[in-house]
Amino acid sequence: MIESRRLANALGAIAAFAMLGFALYAEKVLGLPPCPLCMFQRAAVLALGIVFAVAAMHDPGRAGGRVYAVLILIAAGAAVAVAARHVYVQSLPPGTVPACGASLDFMLDTFPLLEVVRRVMTGGGECARIDWQFLGLSMPAWVLVSSAVLGIYGAAVNGGARRALRRTGFARR
Repeated sequence: MIESRRLANALGAIAAFAMLGFALYAEKVLGLPPCPLCMFQRAAVLALGIVFAVAAMHDPGRAGGRVYAVLILIAAGAAVAVAARHVYVQSLPPGTVPACGASLDFMLDTFPLLEVVRRVMTGGGECARIDWQFLGLSMPAWVLVSSAVLGIYGAAVNGGARRALRRTGFARR
């Protein structure tokens, strides 16, 4: 049985970093190049993993735990939002998908960051292609589900303190 919030946060960090590890495996070994929306999802999942890792190292009290719960929800919410947009783009019928734009590297070199975010979130025909599925869900769908679960888990572990930990089996009764 897990007996501390520190360990519970460490497990959250491991889960987020495992998601990133699979994304790199899919890119480097399976040969699936990431689209701009994939890169934004990676950034959000990285932020989620970092917040979990810092919470695990810090092991805050009740007030600090609530701060980490909010930060985890923000990072998970960002990952869910980008993944939801990606799933939406993938669900569009052929011919209605927005045209492919410039590469992410070019846009980052040319435009301000907020303009890059706007262009990526509104365009991206290359993001409509589904290269990988598991149990009928594409990779962005799995990111959406996994990030939502990690966000809820992190909020419960950090925001509900001992009572939530006891309910989930993460602390002694």
